[in-house]
Amino acid sequence: MKRETIVVMDFGGQYNQLIARRVRECNVYCEVYPHNIRLDKLKEMNLKGIIFTGGPNSVYAEGSPLCDREVFELGVPVLGICYGSQLMAHLLGGKVATAPVSEYGKTEVNVDNRKRLFEGVSPKTICWMSHTDYIEKAPEGFTVTAHTPVCPVAGMENVKKGLYAVQFHPEVMHTQEGMKMLRNFVMDICGCKGDWKMDSFVEASISDIREKVGKGKVLCALSGGVDSSVAAVLLAKAVGKQLTCVFVDHGLLRKDEGDEVEEVFGPEGGYDLNFVRVNARERFYGKLAGVEEPERKRKIIGEEFIRVFEEEAKKIGAVDYLVQGTIYPDVIESGLGESAVIKSHHNVGGLPDCVDFKEIIEPLRLLFKDEVREAGLELGIPEKLVYRQPFPGPGLGVRIIGEVTAEKVRIVQEADAIYREEIKKAGMERELGQYFAAVTNMRSVGVMGDERTYDYAVALRAVSTSDFMTAEAVQMPWEVLSTVTSRIVNEVKGVNRVLYDCTGKPPGTIEFE
Repeated sequence: MKRETIVVMDFGGQYNQLIARRVRECNVYCEVYPHNIRLDKLKEMNLKGIIFTGGPNSVYAEGSPLCDREVFELGVPVLGICYGSQLMAHLLGGKVATAPVSEYGKTEVNVDNRKRLFEGVSPKTICWMSHTDYIEKAPEGFTVTAHTPVCPVAGMENVKKGLYAVQFHPEVMHTQEGMKMLRNFVMDICGCKGDWKMDSFVEASISDIREKVGKGKVLCALSGGVDSSVAAVLLAKAVGKQLTCVFVDHGLLRKDEGDEVEEVFGPEGGYDLNFVRVNARERFYGKLAGVEEPERKRKIIGEEFIRVFEEEAKKIGAVDYLVQGTIYPDVIESGLGESAVIKSHHNVGGLPDCVDFKEIIEPLRLLFKDEVREAGLELGIPEKLVYRQPFPGPGLGVRIIGEVTAEKVRIVQEADAIYREEIKKAGMERELGQYFAAVTNMRSVGVMGDERTYDYAVALRAVSTSDFMTAEAVQMPWEVLSTVTSRIVNEVKGVNRVLYDCTGKPPGTIEFE
């Protein structure tokens, strides 16, 4: 599908994926690419605009990420954000220097709302600043469109060349009218129609998959989570009985989840899938014995997944394609170009080098989590499945800090079941983005029944988020936390302490490992 596209060029900023998500909120397709993307690749797209991200470097320092100056000559509008604005100024003859006064956090910015980028924005608006360098002098041909008392060029534009820049971050929620600015850029300045919608995505995906697979056999990695469930139903709509869904019960699932997955997708589930359940608990526990480092655990689980699928494929005979529920945040967090690897996802960075399939199909690879849910509803999947709590591919392996043991699995399964049960009783299920219990590697002294204990601490996590790229810790009602804590300590053998994680994302990730 030759869809209109906005490209986000990544210069190492922490909000690269969030910018892409905000663009998609305008119903415009957007992808993140490294800053050194080849020009010929950009020219192949139905490119409508480019956005430069922020970044931690100084544009004038040796080794800082740059881009080809020809990017400005592609004939599409360019918006520079933070480092991206300084880069634009630096490459086009302006002057960037260390600011006499740095700006961090919420800042009142004076904007010229007669300009297209700021149309409909208040003359004085609160924006999120994060910079130690600033544009001291705008390049020739540019007009200053925004400023603060200490930042003379908080915004600038060259309308003739379609170049726009802001020193602040319009993509974060702390910039009160940031979405207006991004919408002005995407819809008005770039002229996008806003035709990126889930009904067209689903229809086009089914057609593309059908054409690609032909008469081949397909094996789908079904975990029972939201992503793999949507991928499975999408493939079933495309190729029907050519699809076999293999559910690997690796012993790292939530309490009773294996049986629940089989109930939904098995013979009685109504999806008309070829369904195979593989009980591989002892196999995974054996591979993980003695392993504590999170990346090693992820890669071990990822490789073992693939090996199990390969074995099942041989039983089925001549399987051509493997399907995975990889989504866009998985791809970005596993490393994009020169960007840092936050964590390897078992279905991206954790794959072994050699996979015994003709090709891997990842139909959701370009979608964010909320878009996956939209696609699921479009496919007719019940809301209770589409909105179930997200679950990482490596399962409880990354909710158990340190070595994975049968005892720790039991602890986290029981603690998590209690937590989810009390959240449901409190009527908070849909208002929370994600919540779960994890078992730490910390043991501490306690007293129960007048006797000394030396047991594990369980950590509870609950965050609010729409896109899973950024998240804030939920201020959980104390009565809920008190009830959950009391039940876990009293009902889960081996636990004498319960903690609550107050960290947002960033600086943390949503999962513990």
